[in-house]
Amino acid sequence: MNNKRQPGRITVLYARLSRDDELQGESNSITNQRRLLEEYAETNGLIPYVNISDDGYSGTGWDRPGWRRLLDEVDKENVSAVVFKDLSRMGRDYLRVGLYMEMFHEKGVRLIAVNDGVDTDKGDDDFTPFRAIMAEWYARDTSRKIRSVYQKKGRDGKPMCNTPIFGFRKAPGDKDVWIIDEEAASVVRRIFQMTVGGTGPYNIAKILSAEKVERPSYYLCRAGIQSTASKCNPELPYN
Repeated sequence: MNNKRQPGRITVLYARLSRDDELQGESNSITNQRRLLEEYAETNGLIPYVNISDDGYSGTGWDRPGWRRLLDEVDKENVSAVVFKDLSRMGRDYLRVGLYMEMFHEKGVRLIAVNDGVDTDKGDDDFTPFRAIMAEWYARDTSRKIRSVYQKKGRDGKPMCNTPIFGFRKAPGDKDVWIIDEEAASVVRRIFQMTVGGTGPYNIAKILSAEKVERPSYYLCRAGIQSTASKCNPELPYN
């Protein structure tokens, strides 16, 4: 099922990186995954190819924009082969991984996991189901560890998220202490009073927007409390 036997089809090089993967170092970065996959594709004649990636998405979730695009291309029968760094890049749910592998097979799509030595063009790999199960176990174990860390922070009276919510900011010199941000707190108090007075969320939003009160995400970005540039759109500060 290689490209030579399927003219007009392409190879998809799929990369995925979650926040947990980032903790393991640069080797899992999207850039390094692409470099590995491109080298493999060019060495093995899997050309032409396109890169599709999901950066910042967990393998336990399947509603990823890159993955949806890949499935759409497979459904249109535009894909000859899909290449992953390893099977865990596809996902960490062994049942879903198995279903998608069967779907690729039915669509005539060759599946390759470079580091796992999986290539459906060379026959079935008896270890593939076990790799998928281990990937799911790893995800569950990581989730438990992360959850326990957050619970420990909560018990110690420390914030359970890195970015202060609207109305607070980090204390100078101590990121584990939040202090009231008076500028934002005045808006929070006003929203509370309007709510107690019977005004609904939609009308509160209309009032604040008409009075040109900055929306929380824009304010947090402008004040340097958050650093997400996409939320600091100067064209929509009151939306």
